[in-house]
Amino acid sequence: MVDASPITAVLGPTNTGKTHRAIERMLSHDSGMIGLPLRLLAREVYDRVSTQVGEARVALVTGEEKRVPRRPDYWVCTVEAMPVDLEVDFLAIDEIQLAAHDQRGHVFTERLLLSRGRRETWFLGADTMRPLMAELVPTASIVQHPRLSRLASAGAGKLSRLPPRSAVVAFSTPQVYEIAERLRAQRGGAAVVLGALSPRTRNAQVALFQSGEVDYLVATDAIGMGLNLDVRHVAFAALRKFDGRAVRDLDPAELAQIAGRAGRHLADGTFGTVAPLALPDGVAAAIEAHRFPPVRRLLWRSSELDMSSIDALLASLRARPRARSLRLVDDAEDTAALARLAEDPEVRARARGEEAVGLLWEVCRIPDFRKLLFESHVALLAEIYGQLSGPSAALDAGWMAARVAEIDEVGGDIDTLITRIASIRTWTYISNHARWVRDAAAWQERTRAIEDRLSDALHERLVQRFVERGGGAGRRLRAASGARAASSARSSPGAPLTQRRAEAEPPAVPEGHPFARIAALRARLAPGPAAPAPEDDRARWVEALVEAPHERFSVDVGGRIFDGERLLGQLARGPTLLLPDVRLAALEDLGAGARSRVLRRLVAFARDLVEVLLAPLRSPEVRALPAAARGIVYQLEQGLGTAAARDAEEQVAELAPEGRALLAARGIEVGERVLYVQPLLRRGALERRLALCAAWFDSGRVPACPAPGAVSMAVARGVDPKAYAAIGYPVFGTRALRADVAERVLRALASGEPAERLSGWMGCPAREAPKVAASLLG
Repeated sequence: MVDASPITAVLGPTNTGKTHRAIERMLSHDSGMIGLPLRLLAREVYDRVSTQVGEARVALVTGEEKRVPRRPDYWVCTVEAMPVDLEVDFLAIDEIQLAAHDQRGHVFTERLLLSRGRRETWFLGADTMRPLMAELVPTASIVQHPRLSRLASAGAGKLSRLPPRSAVVAFSTPQVYEIAERLRAQRGGAAVVLGALSPRTRNAQVALFQSGEVDYLVATDAIGMGLNLDVRHVAFAALRKFDGRAVRDLDPAELAQIAGRAGRHLADGTFGTVAPLALPDGVAAAIEAHRFPPVRRLLWRSSELDMSSIDALLASLRARPRARSLRLVDDAEDTAALARLAEDPEVRARARGEEAVGLLWEVCRIPDFRKLLFESHVALLAEIYGQLSGPSAALDAGWMAARVAEIDEVGGDIDTLITRIASIRTWTYISNHARWVRDAAAWQERTRAIEDRLSDALHERLVQRFVERGGGAGRRLRAASGARAASSARSSPGAPLTQRRAEAEPPAVPEGHPFARIAALRARLAPGPAAPAPEDDRARWVEALVEAPHERFSVDVGGRIFDGERLLGQLARGPTLLLPDVRLAALEDLGAGARSRVLRRLVAFARDLVEVLLAPLRSPEVRALPAAARGIVYQLEQGLGTAAARDAEEQVAELAPEGRALLAARGIEVGERVLYVQPLLRRGALERRLALCAAWFDSGRVPACPAPGAVSMAVARGVDPKAYAAIGYPVFGTRALRADVAERVLRALASGEPAERLSGWMGCPAREAPKVAASLLG
């Protein structure tokens, strides 16, 4: 691909705002796509982008999850799942230094060499990529920003003396468990983050840490790729890891990527080791100064694959790169699976012709999430290919149901549940290939529900094992429940003695507390009778709310947002009328992490409220209109579907007859006094406009909701005239007249009709008609 559009390489250490800058830049374009290294990070960025512009404009695409609205403008993807054939104005790839990764590097290298935005392309990553970026993408402008906070070495320290808000990093699951159990015994408990956790479990564990329920986090290097946590200190409990082939030392740049999680935005952070471990000489200084040896070679694989036969495909996958700075990936999982399946006579018999070989290659690219025996993975791929290449060209529903049912079991220990989650991810990935399964949407829902159940069970097991019920978390919960009981007893001095005793001996957690399920679990483990778990499962309710479609929510004309009959929040004044914010209401019993997630979902709903309202003005057909017509559309957007003709005089003067006709065909009327969108004068649209006005205009300066069918309203004292116009009722004299009616009355007045005879049209007493008419004609 020719580098016709500008290319920018934003390189530097962690916490320089690279991803944030890329998101803001993407949103300044009409369309864009960002590729991210992790499924968890893709979901985090999707949440941020959809909060800003609404979910109707944003697609989320990972190997196991596809949320693609009808006409998305922005695509948030994992790098492997990016729809590379889709053209967008802006394209960004995050953590581009992963082009040197042994297993995944060739995908990042391919994006670096071939993927471009129509108008602009950004590559984000470590400064170690600078020399190869200059060599392989010579037209790129390299930009660097300083770290927003200071990162300093704190040396080695005992685990028992770690400061609060610390993350301890290890590189094997057994060591993570061992450290978490020690922190449970010494400091009350720890949250655990492993790369094998599902997003749901990871979010629940992070919520424990973010809310202060526990002060320590034990993690693998899964926290190193841009996941934002309130970590003040990172302590390495190990400096070696198994990378899939051998146990090796982490290089200084890798350690810096993880240490950089300490201190976010302007808050300084520290890093060190768990004694007696110590960093090698010079490594701490290198991390503090962000100076590391450059990346010398990137992994590569040809993107020009020959599908004429299995052997031709294998040969093209083994083609050598021409540049010395590129190295052929020699042990890619998908290539190894293809080579093994090529030895199967039945597979060879079926894989004849480009279509059959292409299908085989698609099957080989199913990730081995389970990481068990490679032979087991290859056997599964052979079975899948046999069914897909058969007469039905789809997987047998009964066979798939039996395999999935084996996984749908929430019993077992932590490792068992992690294995089941990995297994269900395989079937989620498969169900997202709509051509492979019948009723793909139902299968996606089923596998996602199983993953959710397994994730909830895993979170409970992690809390049970690694959070001390008598530790700091338990003390905080008991203090909260004790305070509530004491308050209740004081408010009921005449209560019977047995009732007062019951109030003085509350359950281990107050009803409705954000960690009610956790506390209930602790209570069940405690000696003596256990308090029952609250019927209202807060954690599940929050998850369901966050994942819910827009149809679950409603908003009234006052801007209040409801889940059924439950009040969730209130639309609030945002940066502009078209970008409302949200204030949460009646959710004080949720923790900070849960409230943040609910708020994000409601803000996305609010932005989608605008998107749905203004859909007649934002279709591709409207965007393709001539410049003068687009200028009129812009004026109408700013007024929620209504604009004064005098404010668009220049665009109206330049509007050709065919442009006027094109607008009219889409319900956009260019009147003498008012420009308006006919569909936005209907009742449903009017109520949405009122809700947005309630958020934007000061209290008391918003009109009342017109009665159904009302063509005008008396202008109320104190109400902002702009608010009347924003709901489609611009003010003329003493009346706020519906936009279409105003133009109809104006035409009648121009033809010589007396104002008094038009009072019925205006919906006002005859005595008011002359004042309204004079204002219209003026």
